[in-house]
Amino acid sequence: MTAAVEVVRRARRAPLHHHRRLVAGLALVVVGAFAARVLLGDYTVTIPDFLRIVGGEQIPGATYIVMESKLPRAVLAVLVGLAFGIGGAIFQTTLRNPLASPDIVGVSLGASAAAVSAIALAGWTGWSVSLAAVAGAVGVAVAVRVVAGGRGDFRVVLAGIGLAAAMQSVIQYVFTRVDEWDVQLVLRWLTGSVNGVAWSSIGLLAAVLAVLLPATAWAARSLDATELGDDTAAGLGVGRGRTDLLLLLGVLLVAVGVAAAGPVAFVAFLSGPIARALNGGRTTLPAAGLVGAVVVLAGDHVGAYAFADLNLPVGVVTGACGAPFLLWLLARGPLDAHRRRAA
Repeated sequence: MTAAVEVVRRARRAPLHHHRRLVAGLALVVVGAFAARVLLGDYTVTIPDFLRIVGGEQIPGATYIVMESKLPRAVLAVLVGLAFGIGGAIFQTTLRNPLASPDIVGVSLGASAAAVSAIALAGWTGWSVSLAAVAGAVGVAVAVRVVAGGRGDFRVVLAGIGLAAAMQSVIQYVFTRVDEWDVQLVLRWLTGSVNGVAWSSIGLLAAVLAVLLPATAWAARSLDATELGDDTAAGLGVGRGRTDLLLLLGVLLVAVGVAAAGPVAFVAFLSGPIARALNGGRTTLPAAGLVGAVVVLAGDHVGAYAFADLNLPVGVVTGACGAPFLLWLLARGPLDAHRRRAA
C-alpha cells in the first residue's frame, strides 16, 4: 500500500517538477535574449561598459545609445511580452478555444481604434490616449461577451471577428482624417512598436503589472477547473464570477500592453500554445508570459538588424511569423477538436 501511494505521489510531482524546470529554462532564455538585444547590434557594448553605464557613469556615445535606445526597448519588450503572453493564454484557456486570442476577437483592435480616434478626432496626447486604448479594449471584450451570450465556444470567435472587422473600419476611416504630423504616431498604434517610449511610460507599465500579475496569479488558482467547462467548474466549487474576474484581468493585461506599445501582432496568440506544447499539453501562465517576452525581444532584434538600412517595428515581424501559425491552426481544425473535448 505504501509503495502504491509513493508511486502516485511521484506521478503527481513529475508535472510540477517539469513545469518548474520549464519556467527556469525560459527565464534563462529571456535573460539571454535581453542581453543580446542590449549588448549586440550595429553598436556593440561590452558587459563591463554596460554595468558602468547602468551605474551612472557617462561613456560618450555608448551611454546615450544604451539608456535612450537599447535598454528601454528591451525592458519594454519584456514587460509587453509578459502582458500579452499571459493575457492571451487566459483568453484561450477560459474560453476553451485556441482561436479566442485578443488578436482574433478584436480586443487589440478595439484598443487601437480608441487610441487613433482619440489622437485624430479629439486631439488627445499622452496618458489620455493610453487610457482611451484601455477603455477601447475593455469595451470590445464586454461587447464580445454579450454578443456571444456568455458562451465560451465558437460564438466568441465569430462575434470577435465581426467586431474586429468593425474596429478595422473605424481605424481606416480615422486614418483618412489624421493630421500629417500625427501619421507616424497613428502608424505605431496600428503595427505595434517598442521604439521611442519614454522611461516614465515604462515605469507606469511596470507599476500596473506589479498589481495585475499578482492578482492574476491569485485568480488563476482555479484555472484547471475552468478549463473543464462552466458546469464542471461549478460542480468543483468554482463559480462563474471567478472565471469572469480572470478574463477581465486578461483583458486588462492586453489593454495595458497595447497602451504601452501598440497592438504587437500575434504575441498573445502564439505564446499560450507554444508554452502549452513545451509543458506537455498543460496550461501554464508563467511560461506563456516568458514565451511572450522572448517573442517580442527576438522580434524587435530581428526587425532592427535583419535588414540593412531598414528598422521594422516589432509588430511587423511578429505578424509575419504569426500569420502562418494561424493558417496552420485553422487547417488543423481547432473548433472540431474543441467540440470533441466538450462532448
